[in-house]
Amino acid sequence: MIAPLTALDGALRLWFVLTALSVAIVATDVVRTAAIATVMKWGWVLVVAYTGPVGLVIYLLSCREPLPGQHAAYVAPLWKQAVGSTIHCVAGDATGIITGALVGVAFAMAPRVDAAFEYGAGFAFGLLIFQALFMRRAMGGSYATAVRRTVLPEWLSMNALMAGMFPVMGILMTHVPAAADPRGLRFWGVMSSAILVGAFTAFPVNVWLVSNGLKHGMGTAQVLGHGGSDAMHADRRRPGAVAIGVVAALTLIALAIGLAISMRWGNL
Repeated sequence: MIAPLTALDGALRLWFVLTALSVAIVATDVVRTAAIATVMKWGWVLVVAYTGPVGLVIYLLSCREPLPGQHAAYVAPLWKQAVGSTIHCVAGDATGIITGALVGVAFAMAPRVDAAFEYGAGFAFGLLIFQALFMRRAMGGSYATAVRRTVLPEWLSMNALMAGMFPVMGILMTHVPAAADPRGLRFWGVMSSAILVGAFTAFPVNVWLVSNGLKHGMGTAQVLGHGGSDAMHADRRRPGAVAIGVVAALTLIALAIGLAISMRWGNL
């Protein structure tokens, strides 16, 4: 049963109107900007659809070139490169997570089963489609090679993303009436909030991944769309096994904390 309309529902209606306008602005802008790689165009449109006006502001600050021909120089700073890496992660993973959540509702999965399924769906979609499939040309054209090269950074980024998403989804869907029903705006409001928080928790990991040459950054059509590696990061020394192990442990600890919060204050 759908809950009666309240001030919360009114605010959500306004939010999604602004989200639709934000998506229209970004979609129109990326189509006309040839410098942005195709995979990043899709990524920005999806992420703005999930994060609304906040995503639009991030796009304007980090990706939209102030003048034609300045995109590569404009996105060169590390923080903007890391934003691009995070956007690529969120676009794929969040799409899989939302799909997993809808399947979980359709099959009335138990909360913990649903959480595991969402994690698996998000990781699989992000790795197999948004990373390996869309990036295979930039990695020599081999899909298997692309999977092998992206599985570790995708996993690290996914852990950090879900460390932020799990508590938001668990708490809000437990305590906000009808928030677990995808037929209502509250469900989509919760997903939008969770993705926003998850993007911020994933950002520091993506800074590390980009700065150590394990993920591409914002990229350009010339770099990411025509079979080349990300030239801005190709000369960066890859981290050793110890450094990777430490970062992996930190992402798992963050994920465990997120799950613990969701279990303590939510219905996970």
